Amino acid sequence: MNDRNEVGLAESGQGGETIESLRSLLDWLMAQFEHSGIDAVWAGLLVNLIGGLLLVFLSWLAYLVAKRVVLRAIRFLSSKTSSDWDNVLIEHKVFARLSNVVPALVAHVLAPVVFAGMESLVGFVQGLAKVYLVVVVLFTLQALINGVQTIYQRYDISKRMPIKGLLQAAMLVASFVGGVFIISIVMGREVGTLMAGLGAMVMGFLFVFKDAIMGLVAGIQVATNDTVRKGDWIEMKDHGIDGDVIDVSLTTVKVQNFDKTVLSIPTSKLITDACRNWRGMKDSGGRRIKRPIRIDMRSIRFADEVLLGKFQRFELLGDYLQSKLDEVNAHNQRSNTDLSELVNGRRLTNIGTFRAYIMAFLKSHPQIRKDRTFLIRQLAPGDNGLPIEIYIFTDTTVWAEYEAIQADIFDHLLAVIPEFGLAPFQNSTGKESISGTLDVSMVNE
Repeated sequence: MNDRNEVGLAESGQGGETIESLRSLLDWLMAQFEHSGIDAVWAGLLVNLIGGLLLVFLSWLAYLVAKRVVLRAIRFLSSKTSSDWDNVLIEHKVFARLSNVVPALVAHVLAPVVFAGMESLVGFVQGLAKVYLVVVVLFTLQALINGVQTIYQRYDISKRMPIKGLLQAAMLVASFVGGVFIISIVMGREVGTLMAGLGAMVMGFLFVFKDAIMGLVAGIQVATNDTVRKGDWIEMKDHGIDGDVIDVSLTTVKVQNFDKTVLSIPTSKLITDACRNWRGMKDSGGRRIKRPIRIDMRSIRFADEVLLGKFQRFELLGDYLQSKLDEVNAHNQRSNTDLSELVNGRRLTNIGTFRAYIMAFLKSHPQIRKDRTFLIRQLAPGDNGLPIEIYIFTDTTVWAEYEAIQADIFDHLLAVIPEFGLAPFQNSTGKESISGTLDVSMVNE
């Protein structure tokens, strides 16, 4: 068994002394078995069996030392630091998984000593240790990625730029590389040679899993371009989606609709299909109201003295009427207009005065933003009457509050329309008068 001394290992310090002690013990056992008259072959098998048991014991002992001593020391040191990053890594078992590397290293280093002269067995044990080492590194990397994700979510930037998809992509690439290393270890071939041989298989893999790969690329695009974040309100009518994003992963996006149903769609759909994201509205601090009031064109007319007298009693129209009447009267006097006919000269109309009332009413409303687009406009008349469109912004983005403000505004405006001698347009199967009430003759029938 002198070939044990030919094993090329670095022997220095306490590690070298341990290896020398193990060699001496195995050589002593071999000598004792041969001295007892046991055949050399059987003596070698007994020594290898005892050496294997010692290898398992030493690996287990190294594992206990790493778990009981090193990990406790790391936990103690982390409790003394001001940062909580190390605590997060401990909670995700990064160091606990990393400690599993120790028995693999012990088995890899001691295998040539324990099984000297049996190259095939040494290669088998070291191969198992290498495979185990790769698996441990992958699991440790997964725990580290989860810890990084947890730490990142504590910062405000995580809402603007989620990295879950990117971390999943990194883990996927690492798993692929780890799988190639494991195959190369099992087959006993170089990684470069194996990659060249796997080229055709990779092409087939890409074809079979093209949808998943498209989702991977889309996930990276979504994360990079900040298309969708967790908490965004998105709307995709073709897919029945109208709600808040609750999770953005590498290949799927989960949305909780406002009816509390949860839908999952491929991330690629956010790139290829129309997706409305309401984040900009929320960030602006105001939500738009864009809705028309349709007026029956048969009710539009000039404002005579009776109507003008009524309008002058409306508090919101005081300033408008005074300035507008002064302007109209000045124009008519300069042009020496015959005012005996309503069509002559300039006159106020009930529809124009109604628009001015809407403007004054909304400007006095405390929940309408005056620093955003504020527009009361008349759209093109059509078969459904004359639309007076209101284009304003509320000072809240909360859905329930927004709907309440909008309803209150239109409740008031619809109720005040008859006060201007106007009638709202409404399709009906019955005959109606200009004022919007049913004709008496129709009732009698």
